[in-house]
Amino acid sequence: MNRPLLSASTTLPASGPLTLAVLIFIAALSRVLPHPPNFSPIEAVALFGGAYFAKRHWALLVPLVAMFLSDMVLGLLRGGMYIEYFTSAGYLLVYACIALSTLLGFGLRGKVGASRVLSYSLAGSLLFFVVTNFGAWMSDPAYPKTIAGLTAAYLAGVPFFQWTVLGTLFYAALLFGGFELLRSRIPTLRAQTA
Repeated sequence: MNRPLLSASTTLPASGPLTLAVLIFIAALSRVLPHPPNFSPIEAVALFGGAYFAKRHWALLVPLVAMFLSDMVLGLLRGGMYIEYFTSAGYLLVYACIALSTLLGFGLRGKVGASRVLSYSLAGSLLFFVVTNFGAWMSDPAYPKTIAGLTAAYLAGVPFFQWTVLGTLFYAALLFGGFELLRSRIPTLRAQTA
């Protein structure tokens, strides 16, 4: 059954934000499961939050908190090397990417559809690749601060980029598709946020 998207003034009922938060936290905690490098829900949870939370501060806050809590769990489980991540510039850049992707997700508000989610997921993945590899170039002394060094940093990130894209697409399909399935079965979730 095709439902037209509701107007921009429609908000999600009280159970909606809790449902969104639970989906985001479950996706974020899935990072503790074995997975290829960079195959993660980072960009997908940000886009999802940006698309559906009616209040923009929750759209930004929930994905950031979910990812932080999953980082804490990973730190407890993996210790040592993972703890070093919290003191690196890369850590802050990942969180900047989450915030920027949430802002990107605002463009999906009231316009969620398969092709738009696909294009926004690809854009979010590219954003993550550009920002984090630029950060690697800036902070890693192994890369000379030259165009050749910057190029080397981006080339080093290419093998991981495919996993970033695949992870973002996988989790976007789960989150957006799963939420649409829930909305089709639970009438109180049918409102589209703005």
